[in-house]
Amino acid sequence: MADESESHRGHAGWREGGETHFRVRIRASELGPMSRLARHRAVHAALGPELMARLHALAVDAAG
Repeated sequence: MADESESHRGHAGWREGGETHFRVRIRASELGPMSRLARHRAVHAALGPELMARLHALAVDAAG
C-alpha cells in the first residue's frame, strides 16, 4: 500500500499529515474468479471499516 496523499495536496479530502489517498496492489489466487467490483469489496473488507472510514480515496489494483 502506498500513501499518495501528498500528490493530492489542495484536492478534495486532502488533510495535513497525509494518509487520505492510498494505492494498493494485491495479487491473490482467491481474487481470480471475482468480478472487478467483488475484488474491490474484498479489499475494502480486508482493510476493515475503521481504516476505510479514515480514507478519502483508495485506488485498488487487484488480480488473481
